Amino acid sequence: MNTKNFIAGCVVLLGVSIVQAERPEKPNVLLLLVDDLGWQDLKCYDIDEPSPMDTPYLDAFAKKGAMFWQAYSPAPSCSPSRCAIMSGDHPARAQKTHVVGGAPPRPYNPNSRMMEPWYSGRMPEDTFTLARAMKANGYTTGHAGKWHIAINHHAFPQPMDVGFDWTRSDRGAHSGMKNRLSGFATNDPDDPYRLDENGFPRHQNNEDALEFLREHKDEPFFLYYCTWLVHSPMVTRNEALLNKYVERLGVDPKQPNKKDVPGQQNPFYCAMVESLDYYVGQVFQYLETTEDPRWPGHMLSENTYIIFTSDNGGMEGGPKERYTDNNPLDRGKISAKEGGVRVPLMIAGPGIKSGVQSDVMVNGLDFYPTILSLAGAERPKDKNLDGCDISTLLLNDPTNPKLVKEADGSVRDTMMWHFPNSAALESTIRVGDYKLIRNYDHVNGHEPELELFQLYKTSGGKQVRVDIEEAKNIAAKMPEKTEQLNRQLSKMLTKMEASYPSYNPTCKAGLPNIGKVPEALSHQVNKKTVVFPFKEHGAKVVRADLIYTLNGGHKYEEWFRTSAKIAGSKVVAKIPEGTTHCFINLIDENNFLVSYPEVVKKGNNYTTSAIALITE
Repeated sequence: MNTKNFIAGCVVLLGVSIVQAERPEKPNVLLLLVDDLGWQDLKCYDIDEPSPMDTPYLDAFAKKGAMFWQAYSPAPSCSPSRCAIMSGDHPARAQKTHVVGGAPPRPYNPNSRMMEPWYSGRMPEDTFTLARAMKANGYTTGHAGKWHIAINHHAFPQPMDVGFDWTRSDRGAHSGMKNRLSGFATNDPDDPYRLDENGFPRHQNNEDALEFLREHKDEPFFLYYCTWLVHSPMVTRNEALLNKYVERLGVDPKQPNKKDVPGQQNPFYCAMVESLDYYVGQVFQYLETTEDPRWPGHMLSENTYIIFTSDNGGMEGGPKERYTDNNPLDRGKISAKEGGVRVPLMIAGPGIKSGVQSDVMVNGLDFYPTILSLAGAERPKDKNLDGCDISTLLLNDPTNPKLVKEADGSVRDTMMWHFPNSAALESTIRVGDYKLIRNYDHVNGHEPELELFQLYKTSGGKQVRVDIEEAKNIAAKMPEKTEQLNRQLSKMLTKMEASYPSYNPTCKAGLPNIGKVPEALSHQVNKKTVVFPFKEHGAKVVRADLIYTLNGGHKYEEWFRTSAKIAGSKVVAKIPEGTTHCFINLIDENNFLVSYPEVVKKGNNYTTSAIALITE
């Protein structure tokens, strides 16, 4: 044998071995989005009162990467947060500010003071989503669990319409129970929720996530795993776990505490949180004990970025029952106060130091650009992204706020939330240590128009907690600061073309100028336009919108909005192609909204009260 050739061959083989041993170029990504998990629900996030819930797997995971104490969701409710995470667009910009949507504006009841603006029912199907961006960069994309980026869980668009290769959506063990005090999971082999060796019910939602990992572990993957836990209903199929918390809390499961009773005293909710911890722990364990086919000798977890967070703050309760308590934070889901938008967030993966706790402000809007950077993926050209790339923060020093940069290179110190919906009817902005709340329903002193709170006091680069409870309104003491933040909030909302709530002209609460509202008199359809003569009664019409649908009477009837032209004492609106029905909205100078015809909902539809149109 030629010695030189033998040595050269060994070098080649050694080189191949070295190449094979190198970390794969594309890391895996697991984005784990929990439903309605509060900032104070996990044991590792205790700051005042200890959580009664046991969460050993998530507590352990918190030590494996960066744990953020000032992480926020894009919105205080489910759908807008999910759309924002997947699209990268702020809910105000996307006109997707709350769940469901896609309906004509109308008051909750005839005597409601205000009504929500029109807001979109879904994320547009042509959005260049995070899934599409990852797929374009060589990733297999998977979704497991809750979706809810349309007017219904099953309405268009679905995951495979917006860039996912694989999707499953099964509620598993969290499916509704006829009686939550019976029908628990058993050891019976025929029980679809049969108990495992640790006494936990089989949970198809988690099995789906594991199935995707098993099927695609040999290729770079992006898994968007969305749990149904810990959203209502308050049920558990784990009888032993329920009994554990009944005994620990000393409560009667037949008599739940009302929503106005403070504290984390719901044994069903506690069991749901521990169940969530257990199932998520199975996923972590799989990644930690399964060899990476692309990187022999290494586990999948060594080349996987894991992001764990919640879609909004904890839902404190329904009409009859308290679920959880976000104390010391005020309020919860469906409020833009801290309890509604501050969420747990833990991120671990290659290059991220373990055991780091951070007070840097981050947001779910940051996931899109950050995941692309961590994956080495190309950022879509001409794609708006309202979040910041925090990969430099994660890979260098997660405690250094100066590493979070806006697109212009400036350090980010500002976040804004827009929630002109539900009972909140508010927008908020946080700049550094201060947070301003703008209440839209402030006429006649119903609410203070502006509230200012100092959450922290920063000195020498360190933050000291001051009023994260948002209990001390200091707007009157700091009028200049209040006005400064209010102007900044207006600037951001205007740039995003945000929509605002309006006053209800049928309200009997003695609202000023209610007798001056205009009225639409009739309508005439002229081929591709519809004309609405109107009469003013002392208040000028300042805006007109055509609210229209392309699928009137459909199971998933959806309404859209387009501007109409005010021409003297009439409004002229172009009819979008395919329109089947419409309403006109007139908004006057005092912010009263008048609909013509009057909007009446029948079942899931509004078409019986709308103007029927025949378009060419």
